[in-house]
Amino acid sequence: MPATLESFLHEPRIAYFSMEIAVRAEIPTYSGGLGVLAGDTMRAAADLCMPMVGVTLASRGGYLSQAIVDGRQLEAPDWWHPEQWAEPLPVKVCVPVEGREVWIRAWLHRIEGTTGGVVPVLMLDTDVPENAADDRAITHFLYGGDADYRLKQEIVLGIGGARMLAGLGFQVRKYHLNEGHAALLTLELVRRASHAPPAHGALAPRDAIAAVRERCVFTTHTPIEAGHDQFGYELVDRVLGHFTDAAQLRALGGGERLNLTRLALNLSDYVNGVAQRHAEVSRRLFPGYQVHAITNGVHSWTWTGDAFRALYDRHFAGWNREPAMLMRGDVLPDDEVWGAHVAAKRVLVAQVQASSGVWLDPEIPIIGFARRMTAYKRPDLLFTDLARLAEIGRRTPFQIVLAGKAHPRDAGGKVIIERIHAWARELHGIVTIAFLPGYGMELARTLVAGADVWLNTPLRPLEASGTSGMKAACNGVPQLSVLDGWWLEGWIEGVTGWAIGDESDADAGRDAASLYDKLSRTVLPLYHGDRRGWIAVMKGAISRNAAYFNSHRMLSRYASEAYLA
Repeated sequence: MPATLESFLHEPRIAYFSMEIAVRAEIPTYSGGLGVLAGDTMRAAADLCMPMVGVTLASRGGYLSQAIVDGRQLEAPDWWHPEQWAEPLPVKVCVPVEGREVWIRAWLHRIEGTTGGVVPVLMLDTDVPENAADDRAITHFLYGGDADYRLKQEIVLGIGGARMLAGLGFQVRKYHLNEGHAALLTLELVRRASHAPPAHGALAPRDAIAAVRERCVFTTHTPIEAGHDQFGYELVDRVLGHFTDAAQLRALGGGERLNLTRLALNLSDYVNGVAQRHAEVSRRLFPGYQVHAITNGVHSWTWTGDAFRALYDRHFAGWNREPAMLMRGDVLPDDEVWGAHVAAKRVLVAQVQASSGVWLDPEIPIIGFARRMTAYKRPDLLFTDLARLAEIGRRTPFQIVLAGKAHPRDAGGKVIIERIHAWARELHGIVTIAFLPGYGMELARTLVAGADVWLNTPLRPLEASGTSGMKAACNGVPQLSVLDGWWLEGWIEGVTGWAIGDESDADAGRDAASLYDKLSRTVLPLYHGDRRGWIAVMKGAISRNAAYFNSHRMLSRYASEAYLA
């Protein structure tokens, strides 16, 4: 029998606010790593029976549905129907927008863990009869529209989310802001503390801020100033009105523009980056703030393919509840590891054939790359020198499978997709290249399990953490990556995978040369010439990376350092 709303109200919970949460593949309320991380956090909480509640937007129109026509991305809304996957809740709350009331309902989705635990996720929705047409669309499109639209979404998420939790009767121990999108939540909490009824003891502004700080946890994901949501105060004043004291808002959120990251930093007692290097970068970006480091992790069960799940079940019973058991991966029999990988690769080969019409040879190594298609991820680095790539392919054959979506307003990302298709035509007959449309959770699980090598080439230090390589490690797939984000912690050369370049400032020419050199001299010769040596690296990825970079470890750190402190 599914858990009722009332069953979630009997104990204080950690309220986890995120603009996107990938609760399941069929619900397209996520665009990429941030949302998948949030979903993995909720799944780990369910496994650990940790009292949490997720708060996000319904995003009925999704992020985008991607099609590729003649090498070009065509996008459309990715509509879904909340009533098919969630339960409507009886409470509605309102938030101030441009001097009027905008009403919000919530849908309850339950995430069930592998151990029987259940975590509720509230999906906020303004598509209700009480609202005008424009207001009904506020929660339709994830990261859609202009600054005006985005600010309204963040009012709904932060202010509306806090009011919805209160209206439903949730007891909140602490509020966790996953990125700055929910930072307006803090203003609602300050306002609530400052305007409490006399019986509850209204606090002076300074004391209200201190009280809110004690209850807020903030995770920042973006290592560059331009990547943080900022709004001009003229827009803020028009949309949010007199919700809060203007001088106080400028003191907390920035003097010239409202920077939601600074607002969250100033009103959160515990702040963390998502990898050790990212925390260092964040301290330089925002001097004067204490930024801890809790490196991201992935939900091991979700991202492990069926063949490797069966392998782990045979040798490490209970690994789904305690992924650290995978540290014994070195004892797995070589033939079973390789057999599981061959099975996973067979699934990927079939998926590529069905999705793109491209036939892959299961005997030849597959390099996998799947990220958001945008310039700083550098999906085109591998294609810097086509002649060199072709030369490597003739001597030591390999294949490439790519996937990823470009944001509708990211013209550069769309151009990269077009170029990849052009390069695939140019290399036809030498290196087989497939680009898979519609990248999402299901396709990601197939790709990270079936690839032989996972490639990651971000422009350092712009990779805050990255998690796709962690997912690959769950399936014994070693990583070939630029030294940034989590890979700086997970990289042991020749043991868990291989590094591209070094830790010096990014240079596309040097990085490409290093990538070609590592492929031609180390990675491909090992695959083709030393099966036992290759399997040893696979087991290194399992025992040293998958065993550590998981969401159970990550969430346990949050609990001990931030939630229970």
